[in-house]
Amino acid sequence: MNKKKSRQKRDRSEKLFEKAKTYFPGGVNSPVRAFRSVGGTPLFIEQGKGAYIWDADGNKFIDFCCSWGPLILGHANPKVVKAIKTAVEKGSSFGAPTELENKLAELILSNNKYIEKIRFVSSGTEAVMSAIRLARGYTKRNKILKFEGCYHGHSDSLLVKAGSGLVTFGNTSSAGVPEAFVNETIVCPLNNKEAVKEAFSKFKNEIACIIIEPIPANNGLLLQDKSYLQFLRDICTENKTLLLFDEVISGFRIGFTGAAGFYNIKPDIITYGKIIGGGLPVGAYGASAEIMSHISPEGAVYQAGTLSGNPVAMAAGIAQLTECLKKGFYEKLEKKTNAFVTSIRNQVSGIKIFSIGSIFWIAFTDKEKIQRAEEIDGDSMKHFRKIYHELLEQGVYLGPSGYEVGFVSEAHTEADLKKAGEIIVKNIRKI
Repeated sequence: MNKKKSRQKRDRSEKLFEKAKTYFPGGVNSPVRAFRSVGGTPLFIEQGKGAYIWDADGNKFIDFCCSWGPLILGHANPKVVKAIKTAVEKGSSFGAPTELENKLAELILSNNKYIEKIRFVSSGTEAVMSAIRLARGYTKRNKILKFEGCYHGHSDSLLVKAGSGLVTFGNTSSAGVPEAFVNETIVCPLNNKEAVKEAFSKFKNEIACIIIEPIPANNGLLLQDKSYLQFLRDICTENKTLLLFDEVISGFRIGFTGAAGFYNIKPDIITYGKIIGGGLPVGAYGASAEIMSHISPEGAVYQAGTLSGNPVAMAAGIAQLTECLKKGFYEKLEKKTNAFVTSIRNQVSGIKIFSIGSIFWIAFTDKEKIQRAEEIDGDSMKHFRKIYHELLEQGVYLGPSGYEVGFVSEAHTEADLKKAGEIIVKNIRKI
């Protein structure tokens, strides 16, 4: 626990957290917010604008969390805010179809050759859960294969971590997950072709899908080689198994067509997250028209949601993704991110900054590549804990865990990035 007294005023955040602990488990509504990884009291955020956030005590920060990625335009983008206001003035929810669903679907599908039909849901977890059910219903197989180091939300089938051995049914990573669920989930290490081959040898004709973050960004940034992803595509095709890309983070962040477009590999199903709703609660999954025809009411795979296709979220998504389609949008964002991380790399030693598109991860390592979860030195997180609070003191906000990635938005200016880079370099040099 970090006991060092903050130089910033934190009274209101501290009082709010004490009160929150009487309402919510651990005082939060999502675990990482509790600051357990870095120690200290979590900041309660009051507002955000552009590249900045302000906490309840009025402290200002350059924000690289960006609500864990979806705020690619920055906070309170005027066009997104206007779209939200216009939509909510007409009603916030109907539990019935609206034209806005059609418009967002058309915007996505007409610019994404990797899917033909889409279904909107309310979160990334719901999207992945529904996609897994679709894969099982379509293939009439029960087992799924996932990878250690990839996170796919908190549904029971996917809260499984690796057990012992190269290929394993794993162990539950949460209380309340029945052993029967675990026994339908095969866990393999990332970037290990032999493990995947062994899994198919052991469970031939039983695996409904391989699910992977093609750009794993929930446990560090574990960048995979294209050849490995192509191997997964090929072995799935050979075994009549579906390949499911979980692009809740990478979708519309790396490019409009996400990792599928970046690597030019066509998965069978893709899941997306809150970036398609301008930061509002939304998710989606998509596939070919043939696979999606198995979803109710057209097919026998049931999935429903009162707030699916919520008009306010759809309006925000239309506004945000329209901006993302501007000529050169992703190229400018990547160029800005590259300049930011390169500047830091050139000034310090003892760290590596892995990046792709507008995503980056600061790792306290001398390794040139980290592609598997077990390659991350857990002891290195003590360095992140040391600098995290110093960065806060000096106005830089990262996600409160050394395993989390950072995000650059369109709203980050060169001056913002230069200032943040100087602060990060200064504090890395200290340790």
